[in-house]
Amino acid sequence: MNDERRTAERVPLPLEAKWAGQSGLHAARISDVSMGGCYIESLGQVSVGERIDFEVQLPTGKWMHLNGQVAFVHPNMGFGVRFRELSELESNLLEDIVNFGRLGK
Repeated sequence: MNDERRTAERVPLPLEAKWAGQSGLHAARISDVSMGGCYIESLGQVSVGERIDFEVQLPTGKWMHLNGQVAFVHPNMGFGVRFRELSELESNLLEDIVNFGRLGK
């Protein structure tokens, strides 16, 4: 998800989140999202390549479960995640979220 490798447009969209990885369960915030991944602001510790499960609170108030793999880490700030194994429903919801974020640009 480095700038040079990104192929999907990222849109700024603050969303509440929670994630679970090797270091346990953590509260977090999504700061931007694309069809390929997102940036999770969290003080929780992760490693590049680690797979995590996380939930994002949608603008409707409902929670969406996602799986991802950590692409890069900014220690004590957050990390970038590539989405993994998206179902058709998850892809459609994600597309709606990205489009919603574009409205705020």
